[in-house]
Amino acid sequence: MSGHRKNITQFGLLLLALLLLNIAGNFLYKRFDLTQDKRYTLSEAAKETIETLESPIVVDVFMKGDFPPEFRRLQTETRQLLEEFAAYNSNIKFEFIDPLEDEENSEAIQQQLASFGLTAAQVQVQENGKLSTALVYPWALAYNGEQTVKIPILKNQLGTTSEERVNNSIQNLEYAFADGFNKLIHPKKRKVAVLKGNGEMDDRYIADFFATLRNYYFIAPFTLDSAETAPIKTLDQLKSFDLIVAAKPTEVFSTSEKYILDQYIMHGGASLWLMDATENVQDTISGRTFAFGKDLNLGDFFFKYGVRINPNLVKDLYSAPIVLASGNENETQFNRYPWFYFPLSNSANEHPVVTNIEAVKFDYASGIDVLQNDVKKTILLTTSPITKIVGLPHEIDLDGEIPKNLKIVNEGPDPEEFSAGEVPLAVLLEGEFPSAFTNRIKPFQLSEVKTTSIPTKMVVVSDGDIIKNQLDRNRPLELGFDKYTQAFYGNKEFLLNTVNYLLDDSGLINIRSKKIAVPFLDPQKTSEERTKWQLINMLLPLGLLAIFGIFFQYFRKRKYAR
Repeated sequence: MSGHRKNITQFGLLLLALLLLNIAGNFLYKRFDLTQDKRYTLSEAAKETIETLESPIVVDVFMKGDFPPEFRRLQTETRQLLEEFAAYNSNIKFEFIDPLEDEENSEAIQQQLASFGLTAAQVQVQENGKLSTALVYPWALAYNGEQTVKIPILKNQLGTTSEERVNNSIQNLEYAFADGFNKLIHPKKRKVAVLKGNGEMDDRYIADFFATLRNYYFIAPFTLDSAETAPIKTLDQLKSFDLIVAAKPTEVFSTSEKYILDQYIMHGGASLWLMDATENVQDTISGRTFAFGKDLNLGDFFFKYGVRINPNLVKDLYSAPIVLASGNENETQFNRYPWFYFPLSNSANEHPVVTNIEAVKFDYASGIDVLQNDVKKTILLTTSPITKIVGLPHEIDLDGEIPKNLKIVNEGPDPEEFSAGEVPLAVLLEGEFPSAFTNRIKPFQLSEVKTTSIPTKMVVVSDGDIIKNQLDRNRPLELGFDKYTQAFYGNKEFLLNTVNYLLDDSGLINIRSKKIAVPFLDPQKTSEERTKWQLINMLLPLGLLAIFGIFFQYFRKRKYAR
């Protein structure tokens, strides 16, 4: 009887323990990430983005269906990431949708998705030695009240395989969703001034970048025309902005304009300078094009801060092609030729501004010298090691350059000619800047003159065309897309990261430095060894079961035979 009572007591204690554990589970919640790269652990920046969310965000992910193996991996990673977001803040709800489930209205649905800017990705499916094409919509739409944000899941990468593109997309996945949630949750606060009045690039050529930037910040044009007549008022107005962007100015800056810009920087204003130190001029008689140096009266300005844009051109063997037409009007052919004046920079720098972005395309860029002073400098982008510096003036001769370029590509470059090494093209400056007007005569008097800035940031890029989008029927295309080669470059992402960093919105771009190892199966090896592994998976379990049965029967007979 005592043993029976003991069993009842133990059973009751077990039920009580389970009940207490269940109650504690309602108040205590913990998820464990046992992966080596902590891929399922949200970064602190992502957590900070959604921790203040009090109203529901609904996310529709258009990646439901049967996909190729690499896209199934992206589908799985997306689901697991959203589960982490939802676990951290229960106001985040998500659902996976197959946009092409209704086959009868698939064309109408595709047109509707395209009107929202959601374009399909065509992927090749290889199965049993057969190739077919499938449409995938790697997008998500996030809703918060009446606001809607589209989130790209697939990251366009130039010259990559489907597996590499998906791998890069997985690396970028947390940033993409955190950035989308950030747009819905946090209102715009910072103000960006686009400098005008010194021959800067026309609005239609910078439309795409600033249209995107407008999702994050207030954007407004700002002219320095009144620098001569009302300099103090102009400076006070400029100081109301957090960042100024100079997009390829072509006209000389006056001393008053320079002093206003200098004092803006001294008061902590951030700045992004997209500068051309050269200009291409076509001779009206011969039709030949020559490159000359261009002085905008800003040399001493940048020199004091610690950089110098040299009046030269860089030629880089790692470069984008140029497309030229040949033949007559009825049989025009467009051919690609290597054009070493279009360097492609794919920095190995681990700085969050340039981590995990596509190669950035430059057009007729110049080299930058980094000078010694107390300002911290970080070289963001450079040419490849196989580079040549061209002095000015210099003739830009298509007929002469392209045959020579083809010869270099086919036979290899001359080591003595392409020996300049990695030449800086974009430099980040951070810290306390010395005034460019220290111990100099001032163009006008200020009540408060600062000779050393409060801590601020500046980025100098030696090519103004880095921000230039192409046009199609006078409509701006996406920055970084080349309609002639159908290639995407990383210009837009680089500039967006740069602006975010300059405005101290570096939390989100720090997510880019998170490394995730995504293993993929080798499709060729998988196809070759498919039968072998199928037999192993089928026969090995049966074989082990048969061996177990034989031994079990043997020991059973042996036991009862005694």
